[in-house]
Amino acid sequence: MKLEQVEGSFETSEDGRFGVAAGGMVASAFPEATFAGVRMLQEGGNAADAACAVGFALGVCEPQMSGVGGQTLGLLHFDGKTIAMDGSSRVPSLAHLSRLDGAGRETGYGAATVPSTVAALAWLHERHGRLPWKTILEPAVEVAREGYRIPGFQASLQARELTSFLSVPSRSGARYFLKDGERPYAEGDQFRQGDLSRLLEQLAKAGARDFYQGEIAAQIDADMRDNDGFLRRDDLALIPWPVVREPLERQFRSVTVAAMPPPGSGRTLLLLLLMLNHLESRVLPSLSGEAVHFIAETFRKALVQRAERPFDPNTYPQIRDKRMLSRSFAVGLASSIAEGIDPSLPRDLAGAHLDESGETTHFSVMDEEGNVASITQSIERAYGSKAAAEGLGFLYNNYMMALDVEDPGHPYYLRPNAVPWSSAASAIVFHDGRPWIAFGSPGSERIYTSMSQFLMHVVDDSASIADAVQRPRLHCSIGGTVSLEVSRFPADVVQRLERHGYTIDPCEAYSPALGCIQAALRCQTRPGFQGVADPRRNGTAAGPPRRLSGES
Repeated sequence: MKLEQVEGSFETSEDGRFGVAAGGMVASAFPEATFAGVRMLQEGGNAADAACAVGFALGVCEPQMSGVGGQTLGLLHFDGKTIAMDGSSRVPSLAHLSRLDGAGRETGYGAATVPSTVAALAWLHERHGRLPWKTILEPAVEVAREGYRIPGFQASLQARELTSFLSVPSRSGARYFLKDGERPYAEGDQFRQGDLSRLLEQLAKAGARDFYQGEIAAQIDADMRDNDGFLRRDDLALIPWPVVREPLERQFRSVTVAAMPPPGSGRTLLLLLLMLNHLESRVLPSLSGEAVHFIAETFRKALVQRAERPFDPNTYPQIRDKRMLSRSFAVGLASSIAEGIDPSLPRDLAGAHLDESGETTHFSVMDEEGNVASITQSIERAYGSKAAAEGLGFLYNNYMMALDVEDPGHPYYLRPNAVPWSSAASAIVFHDGRPWIAFGSPGSERIYTSMSQFLMHVVDDSASIADAVQRPRLHCSIGGTVSLEVSRFPADVVQRLERHGYTIDPCEAYSPALGCIQAALRCQTRPGFQGVADPRRNGTAAGPPRRLSGES
């Protein structure tokens, strides 16, 4: 990797997706959220303050992805130490599998686990922030009250989820998030959320504990009782504070990558990178037929390992599963890739297409003091359970979908107080021992595949992070379906994949179904920061125009 070339070839964009700054960097999937973080840095806050402001603002601007009814996990680097913040939600004590059917795990009040995002962001602020809590919440309150313009991507998801919204008997989610409670908003419509702004004002005034042990908790309890949900004040009162975990770390070429441990999925990302290490660095970025076949088989083999080797540190803290991240194991998997598609891997999903592109959001923040936050938050599927908290204006998650219901021995089996199995793979890349890039993506199993391709282009081809995030992208399911931006790949590459036995799922150019990288970079060869928001969605990257300290 040519570090000077990576940083020196970066170019900003007029639309704000690619930015540079002197005093820090914020990259998120929505302009108002990015501005919230930059505002905290400008007011003297650090990366924790900015990250909390971004997290709350995204819950307002991207209700289909996250919100105070969801969960938040991430990697943090503060005061020279890197930790994983496991902000998992919890299954309510009344939720037993015998009381849930398939639909009840997907839509409605019974699909919700105990929301943890408020606890996670409050914990991050209390531990590392320095601005007043009220200041942190001000941008989210303002955008909820004053509104924002509905982007096309959000409008399309409302149309896709319309039937699910209307299937909830109370139609609470429809009343809050559909136009007149019955149809999707059009692109460009102004969308205001009065009840949510008042909830956020209450949080700013009374503190995060009010959500779990105060007036807000009482309202959630009453709402759940009225609608046959499982959440109760007793569940909320326990407060799902984050658990501090040790990040997973492995080498990829010349850099060190730290990633989210279980119940997140950093293991899968790191296994992918260890396998890609096995092929010469000059081959992969070419996206030749040989390279794309190798990448596709790498994805399949890594995803099989994730499915077959679940691990929950809460259930089995005495076991440390190191095999999946051993170099010899990764080399063995990579060496097993043959000329054609591996017939020994399951093919029952061979006809599956990418149709769930709306879940999860990621944001990355860096400050001038060396602090870093790489955070992923979600309400599980797009628009969560489609049920909203009466009078409070937020959607309940449907994380019951992220728990196993077949095998009682599975570490993520649906039982009271269980935590969901998460695809979050927030990561920080270190160069010569210093944080260099914070990045992540939404997209379920496309998280690791999009992140590995982004890093491959940076490290193996010395591409700038702006160039890397725009490169053609693909995903391959366990079953051998290759989803790719078909018009951006040579026809002979696509034909070669078909001859090998893959099923081709053509996606549009810059398809939002193929991940959405949000990355912040602290320059090593020059002053300042660079940031990118993937053009596959609606984000921006920006930072303070001046330094936070030491100005001349």
